[in-house]
Amino acid sequence: MDFKKPAYFDIQVNGYAGVDFNADGMNAESLHAACEALARDGVCGILATIITDSVPAMCARLATLVELRERDELARRMIPGLHIEGPFLSPRDGFRGAHPLDAIRPADTDVARSLLDAGGGLVRLFTLAPEQDPGGHVTQMLRRAGVTVSAGHTDASLDQLQAACDAGLSLFTHLGNGCPRQTDRHDNIVQRAINLSIAGRLTPCFIADGVHVPFFALSNYLKACGTSDAVVVTDAMAAAGLGPGRYRLGRWEVDVGADLSAWAPDRSHLVGSAMSMRQADANLCGAVGLDEVTCQRLLSVNPRRAVGMGS
Repeated sequence: MDFKKPAYFDIQVNGYAGVDFNADGMNAESLHAACEALARDGVCGILATIITDSVPAMCARLATLVELRERDELARRMIPGLHIEGPFLSPRDGFRGAHPLDAIRPADTDVARSLLDAGGGLVRLFTLAPEQDPGGHVTQMLRRAGVTVSAGHTDASLDQLQAACDAGLSLFTHLGNGCPRQTDRHDNIVQRAINLSIAGRLTPCFIADGVHVPFFALSNYLKACGTSDAVVVTDAMAAAGLGPGRYRLGRWEVDVGADLSAWAPDRSHLVGSAMSMRQADANLCGAVGLDEVTCQRLLSVNPRRAVGMGS
């Protein structure tokens, strides 16, 4: 078969090529350089991701991205939308991951509206913990605004996840990450999400670096959930495209090793990834053993469809 690879579409990018989208004072030159590097690495579009911090800080960073993007033709093409991850996440150790405890809060429609306003109509994806949104009021408001809602950094029960799906939840952010090393053997957040994925209620997203989820486990998850809707992201931060060293993501210093795993300096938790989409593609084809057409579905077709930006 003559198969032409489509360009990658990544719905979770915190930064790239030395540029941190969550840094205060990011400038036009930095954003343009990150977009150039993404394009060189085969990416046609991303959702630039802003993570948990104080609401004013998150709003300022969203507004900066909107302003800088508007002034740059390449940035407008490469960043068709934004992803907000937090601040309505689980405050529990292990589940919150790299999101700062002092900025995590229960879901609030006024706060959500202020974040959407700062995003200038570009917010396409919002990650929250369903247990922080009892009654699903924020989830419903976001869906009415045309935003795709994803569960993440959560220990929601199966009932809470099902109720959130009824309210409009449709994705699960980086499944297998954002949960503690020690957890219930059977009734845990990964099993609950996979149960709803098999039932056709939740689309799982995975980081295919072999660190967030070992490749054998990723293979099992994809076999269980299927690949017709599943999404692969990088969760890239500033180290992506550069290699080992010390970088920043928001408040965090991040140590990136030779295996491109990105850890807090005390190695208590991962902080995004240093992987490119090309590396994810190679991992899926090589370590996971998927065919080329399936890899491109996970890396290009499904991500667009998941956030309403393609069929």
